[in-house]
Amino acid sequence: MKQLNHVTHGFPPFYEKKSRILILGSFPSVKSREVSFFYGFPRNRFWQVTAELRKCAVPASEEEKREFLHRNRIALYDVIEECDIRGSSDSSITNVIPADLKPILKKAEIRAIFVNGATASKLYDRYLEPELKVPAIRLPSTSPANAAWSLEKLEAEWKIINEYLD
Repeated sequence: MKQLNHVTHGFPPFYEKKSRILILGSFPSVKSREVSFFYGFPRNRFWQVTAELRKCAVPASEEEKREFLHRNRIALYDVIEECDIRGSSDSSITNVIPADLKPILKKAEIRAIFVNGATASKLYDRYLEPELKVPAIRLPSTSPANAAWSLEKLEAEWKIINEYLD
């Protein structure tokens, strides 16, 4: 079994003044921390799902991903800034230091906050919603660990983001 390590997020949020939605994961995976950008694990379906919903090609490089987020007015970050974690296992997360979302919400024109998966939702509700007073909309996780959800089923649930972007 992998060791529990204290880890910091490692890279900044992605947002701009014209961002309309904020999508929060729980904490970046090992692969995302290695590449210093969101949803870096190749089997995570985040980029496939969002690209399909926005009728775009799936972005591959970090530059393409940043352009996709910019063009579609999507901000990304995570609920947790620091924690103890074993590898990329959300179920092992302890000793949470939540992210400070106030700078994002102050600068960007966020219309809705979405959380990617049950753990992100639970952590947001516990650590951030009481302070921000902004409820988050829970979406099913795009992680490959959520194998019960097909790509089509994820797209059907995630299509709500278009209501805030169009």
